[in-house]
Amino acid sequence: MKRGIHLVAGIAIGALLATGAFALSSRGTTVQDPVKQSPQYYKVLLENDQVRVLEYRLKAGEKEPMHSHTAGVLYIFGDAKMRTTYPDGRREESTAGAGEVHWRNPVTHALENIGTTEAHALAIDIKKPCKAD
Repeated sequence: MKRGIHLVAGIAIGALLATGAFALSSRGTTVQDPVKQSPQYYKVLLENDQVRVLEYRLKAGEKEPMHSHTAGVLYIFGDAKMRTTYPDGRREESTAGAGEVHWRNPVTHALENIGTTEAHALAIDIKKPCKAD
């Protein structure tokens, strides 16, 4: 009987700890590298101690989990319609057109391609500024 009580108590405590860890990570308290989180959507084209250049592709209907980016620049290759979800649960829908260039502040978000075309972009994530010679 005692063994059964201990088992149930252990399962309950484990569930609470797992729920707490998930809640912390979903609030953006941990930085989640998009390349490690979703390697199927990102290709590293260049990386050094100043920048990381990523090619990004998300097909229509696909969803990318919560991840983080440093500040950087986005170049959009083709028209896309996206839904962005932030750690606090807030959502935004946006459209981007081919040839647009955007500055992106550091962000943690999840993305969903709600359009009919593949989202294709070049992301230049800034790691640290380069010093002049």
